[in-house]
Amino acid sequence: MSENLFDLNLGKLGFGFMRLPQKGDGFDMELVNQMVDAFMASGNTYFDTAFVYRGSEQALCESLVKRYPRESFRIATKLNLGFVDSKEKLAECFETSCKRLGVDYVDFYLLHGLGNRTGDKDDTMGAWTYLSGLKAAGKAKHIGFSFHGTPDKLESILTKHPEAEFVQIQANYIDWEDEEVQSGRLYEICRQYGKPIVVMEPVKGGMLASETSAITEILKRANPAVTPASWAMRFIAPKEGVLVTLSGMNSLEQMRDNLETFKNLKALSEAEMQTVQEAIAALKAVPRIPCTECGYCLESCPQKIKIPSKIEVYNGYLAYQSLPTSRRQYTFTGEPWASACITCHACEEQCPQNIAIPEVLAEITKLFE
Repeated sequence: MSENLFDLNLGKLGFGFMRLPQKGDGFDMELVNQMVDAFMASGNTYFDTAFVYRGSEQALCESLVKRYPRESFRIATKLNLGFVDSKEKLAECFETSCKRLGVDYVDFYLLHGLGNRTGDKDDTMGAWTYLSGLKAAGKAKHIGFSFHGTPDKLESILTKHPEAEFVQIQANYIDWEDEEVQSGRLYEICRQYGKPIVVMEPVKGGMLASETSAITEILKRANPAVTPASWAMRFIAPKEGVLVTLSGMNSLEQMRDNLETFKNLKALSEAEMQTVQEAIAALKAVPRIPCTECGYCLESCPQKIKIPSKIEVYNGYLAYQSLPTSRRQYTFTGEPWASACITCHACEEQCPQNIAIPEVLAEITKLFE
């Protein structure tokens, strides 16, 4: 009989190691260590990384694995099938992750980013058979997948693979009823199949945590004592079936704010939900490109364009319409510039948000170069 994941005492907040604070050409490991210490002291234990998060698994080894007893924390990492062209590669990716992490087993092992764009590669590569073997051998305590796709595709995977113990989905209040993301429907399907849910993008890559966005005045007017990020977390984290909610924190301030929110986690009241609906209307009125800065496009761009940072500046321009300010911010993103795009569309194939990236880069070029 499978272990009940809700009995593992993970804590409700997960530390996403995808957006760590930078220092020079690497991570600010002194700050990362402080954040890990604060997180562990709070009683939360779930750390999320992935094979494709550059330097992340190694940073987790240095800041967590080498500094805390192995039984005191849980590590989730992911296998991206984009790097797999043979069944032998499955084992190579897992062994590489374990070596980077400095562990001989992982607590949660996920197939990374399954959905419509990955087709049935998880089946053709024998990925589920491989993961089940890892679980039987004790090398992966629990197996599941993260998902970017349509409700029909999610239901298809869950029907074919009851061995999946949990599902990681993008869910937040702006995407809950969004026609493309359909977070609410994905949540319902996970509940229908009895799968614990790991939430990613609860603040949509920071967009719902901004202190200066179109929603800030609305939320602050309702409750000036809490941050926009706290509203977003309280929308999704208390929902039934949510095992853990990930946050890609990159500062002690963000860590402390989240820990305060989760210390006495309460669902939004009916009045607060009405405020959130106002915020949704205000945010939807501002045209933005739905980039969550996941960075998948960076791995595939032959020109090495820092696409997320370019789009971030463009979104600022769309929201505030200040061309001089946006042009100045654009210079800080560095070369290669957006005009270096050769329209190969490799980035589009990796984008979970299905953004027409070359078209966006062309608009950025017109505005800022």
